[in-house]
Amino acid sequence: MYDRVHAALEACYREAVSRGFLPETPLPSAHQIVPSKQTEHGDFASNLALTLAPVLKRPPRSIAETLKDLLTNDPLFERVDVAGPGFINFFVSRDAWAQQAASIHAHGDQYGESQEGEGKRVLVEFVSANPTGPLHVGHGRGAAVGDSLARILKAAGYRVETEYYINDVGNQMRTLGASVYLRYQEILGRTIDFPADYYQGDYIRDIANKILAEQGERYLDVPQEECLPYFTSEAVREISKGIRKDLEDFDVSFDSWFSEARLHEEGIVEQTIRELRDSGHIYEQDGALWFRTTAFGDEKDRVVRRSNGVLTYFAADMAYHRHKLERGYDILVDIWGADHHGYVPRISAVVQALGHDNNRLRVLLVQFVSLIEGGIAKGMSTRSGEFVTLRAVLDDVGPDAARFFFLMRKADSHLDFDLDLARKQGQENPVYYVQYAHARLASVARNAQEAGYLPLVPENVDVGRLSGADDIALIKLLDAFPRTVAESARAMEPHRVTFYLTELASFFHGYYTRSRFIGDDPDLTRARLLLAEATRRVIRKGLGLLGVSAPTHM
Repeated sequence: MYDRVHAALEACYREAVSRGFLPETPLPSAHQIVPSKQTEHGDFASNLALTLAPVLKRPPRSIAETLKDLLTNDPLFERVDVAGPGFINFFVSRDAWAQQAASIHAHGDQYGESQEGEGKRVLVEFVSANPTGPLHVGHGRGAAVGDSLARILKAAGYRVETEYYINDVGNQMRTLGASVYLRYQEILGRTIDFPADYYQGDYIRDIANKILAEQGERYLDVPQEECLPYFTSEAVREISKGIRKDLEDFDVSFDSWFSEARLHEEGIVEQTIRELRDSGHIYEQDGALWFRTTAFGDEKDRVVRRSNGVLTYFAADMAYHRHKLERGYDILVDIWGADHHGYVPRISAVVQALGHDNNRLRVLLVQFVSLIEGGIAKGMSTRSGEFVTLRAVLDDVGPDAARFFFLMRKADSHLDFDLDLARKQGQENPVYYVQYAHARLASVARNAQEAGYLPLVPENVDVGRLSGADDIALIKLLDAFPRTVAESARAMEPHRVTFYLTELASFFHGYYTRSRFIGDDPDLTRARLLLAEATRRVIRKGLGLLGVSAPTHM
């Protein structure tokens, strides 16, 4: 409906110009048509008169009144009002809304998609957890945000690829290998002084037991440094396998898995340092190499290579983002935990220092999750082993509830994940409530088929029978879906789709109790069945964008 209102207003302006009522000028970029927040202000509102006023040197209300007079006879509108300093409020006619139901139905499974992204290439990099332990619920939230965002961007016309960056180099890997080695020694009866800052979880012992089963006592008397590469590689392999399995069961897949080791092996890190040093962005001081990130707004310059010759993690991150940019993506989306907020300015500095517009980088910070059970929050620390894994949550509440709950708040807002609520099979549970709406609609379709009403022939449906207040209200909600998806993509906020589905399901359940889909009036029955099918498709599409299933029976 937005497009029809926009087209009507543009046509009205052209008519006003052709008839000499207004001088000709390009429509200002600040012009907007937005849904009205209050029903008494109509369905849509435009600020066109206010944006034209400075250009035309006329009072905005006078411009608005001129446009209103020309719009009054347009059958699209029940009426057009001028409000305040010159806003134009549009009241779409009931017949036009009823016809919109047919348009929504005609779009089929493509309804909600757009060309908002204009085919721009986007790389969404998310999760990217170090392979030092199983994924925890914080990683799960990042996975839900990243995967759903990728789905939404695709629906909005972007060309999207997803990537997992594997941090398989550095001190954390050495600590991981050493942790497994010491547990291996311990299992074989050696007295071990296990450092407090090593990885403590049971999964470390499980990996050590697996090595023992495969290799026996082969490494019992081998010095740690000598066999550390083997223990590290085995630990990374086992943990990575578990990570991939958890993500697969969470319905999260990646187009590519990019290893940090590759950056070093192919000389990409050194190439990047050399390029930035040649361009004056990296300098030497006190035997170390420093990136001049303060030139791009960072609070201090950052070390790239320490005076002892050891590269920092920042060095590899510089090379990784250079590599991503050289692959030709228009937009790089990095989804990080909120504890990485201080890292944003330095990566932004890298993008700019490499000669790229900083708008090509979008960093989404995902806040922490508090997992609540029985009113008590569970702790989380990978090294101490006191954490709740994503696998445990999946096994407990299932992937649908987990994904929906992770997406119930804006990503940068703290999230309380209530396990007790996620387990409930009732309307208090928001994901159940939305899925139940879809199941109800599937039941309506089954009953309609038994009654001989399906399949519908849309050309034979009199959508004008959808004239009741509830019918129109439901159509208006369905009409908002494409706009919701486009705005969610533009803002990179998947939770907007979750909010929309919750609102739609809530209204539908009320509609279901107040309205009969299959009644004594065949024409009204067919019209409402068309509306029911359009609603079912929107709910299914929306759930699909969140990576949540749309059951037909519950």
